[in-house]
Amino acid sequence: MKRRVFLASLLAVVAVPRNVAAQGVTKVVHIGWLTAQQASSLVPYVEAMRIALADLGYVEGRNLVIEFRYGDDVIERVPELAAELARLPVDLIVAQGAAAFEVRGLGLPVPIVYSMSADPVSAGFADSLARPRGNMTGVTLMAVEFNGKRLELLQEIVPALHKVAIIGNPEHPGAHLERAFSEETAGRLGLAIEYRPTRTRDELTTVLTSIAADPPQAISLLADGFAIQNRQTIIDFAMRLRVPVISGWPVFARSGAICTYGPYRIVPEVGILYRPHSQGREARRASDG
Repeated sequence: MKRRVFLASLLAVVAVPRNVAAQGVTKVVHIGWLTAQQASSLVPYVEAMRIALADLGYVEGRNLVIEFRYGDDVIERVPELAAELARLPVDLIVAQGAAAFEVRGLGLPVPIVYSMSADPVSAGFADSLARPRGNMTGVTLMAVEFNGKRLELLQEIVPALHKVAIIGNPEHPGAHLERAFSEETAGRLGLAIEYRPTRTRDELTTVLTSIAADPPQAISLLADGFAIQNRQTIIDFAMRLRVPVISGWPVFARSGAICTYGPYRIVPEVGILYRPHSQGREARRASDG
């Protein structure tokens, strides 16, 4: 459990000051949990947040209320759900993944703690990693070097691998870094990379049609909110072509990708420490559980 849910534990620490919790809290704290994803895809993270908050003295039913709002993979629902949370009201909102991008311009009257796999500086959330902006702060899980490792894994999985398609949203902050690192690693491994930018569902349809006409041997899917929302379409398409897909989060493997590889642990005492998880449909190179 700890390996899969490191993020939510950190969010709990950010959300509730430790010195206040240590004094013995009588006030009921209201936290809003906001995401564009489905509830089933985030169960381990929510459980970890509950555990970490309990360690700080905040327990649901006693001095803590968590209001959950899920977009069920419909990103357009996020502003409405955020407004609901603000009206309740809540003391702060934890915005997970793509939801952070949807709430930053809403002028919500509560602090927002975000978690995302994007570059917060490129996204305009912060002037630097040490200087957040406005009423938002949080953590990023972007580790661009893992894109190279995913290509190395594909080379081990697929015999005589020489052509890989990379599907990614170029508007995702930091995507240019992920692409650059992938291309650099591909050059070292002797792989041909075909970058397929997808910003919208219409572009995705066009890209998949093009890929079907000349299939690669594997697909590396850059993990962001758009990829998560459309993962089943992409993975089902690839499986029909018998083309393996690799990405960065366990939810992709659970949806049919051959393997995922990404960060799984944070050590608060020294900041963020990336240790890779690796999860696959049939075999795991390292445990994720």
